[in-house]
Amino acid sequence: MKLTIGHLYPDLLNLYGDRGNIQCMMKRLQWRGIEAETIEFEIQDEVDFSELDIVLLGGGSDREQMLVCERLKEIRDDFKAYVEDGGVVLAVCGGYQLLGTHYSTDQGVIEGLSIVDIYTEQGKDYRLIDNIVLESELSDMPVVGFENHGGRTYIKDQKPFGKVIYGSGNDGQSGYEGIIYKNVIGTYLHGPLLPKNPQICDYLLTKALERKYKKPIELAPLDDTEEREANTYIYQRFKGKVSRPQDQEQI
Repeated sequence: MKLTIGHLYPDLLNLYGDRGNIQCMMKRLQWRGIEAETIEFEIQDEVDFSELDIVLLGGGSDREQMLVCERLKEIRDDFKAYVEDGGVVLAVCGGYQLLGTHYSTDQGVIEGLSIVDIYTEQGKDYRLIDNIVLESELSDMPVVGFENHGGRTYIKDQKPFGKVIYGSGNDGQSGYEGIIYKNVIGTYLHGPLLPKNPQICDYLLTKALERKYKKPIELAPLDDTEEREANTYIYQRFKGKVSRPQDQEQI
């Protein structure tokens, strides 16, 4: 078996160690004897989604998102068709925002892919910067990470990635973080996300393998002792604490 991972525009969208997510997926496949390949696409490259089993869309500054936005308009239909066909996507921070209809900023409106009916508005007072802990149905472990975003994302009636135990999440008010749509996870959690949350990584890998090979897949277990210990430490450190917006960094 083999999976091919497409990393879209890492030269522009790689603010928060997004390559760590790629490395985690590659290693967890290789440790199981599954062949893995990553293809990096620069802004001028043609993207053939039929060749990809997983797509990573990482985070970037508002300026870089503006640049990427123009290119994404050209591949929007193909990207949307890939998603609707069950294609696996991890979209982090700026990439998450680009899944929606638009992101309104002081510099103008960034048009999104309109893959999911969500939208983002620039926060007026402070950035949401802190560690974050979630409960998610995709993992029996807490989902942990770090968030740093000025945007407030409103997901309407979309399914959230998780319920916030500690941190701010999508908008600092709703109590939810990210979205799940088909085989897409959109999230503000970075640092990167997957090495800290091996069950989320294996969820994405399983979905990609099942889509490609059209049969149920049960991944061989790995020794995640160190990952679980790190996850438990983070969870215990922030469990029961309250993340207060007034403590966030001022813009």
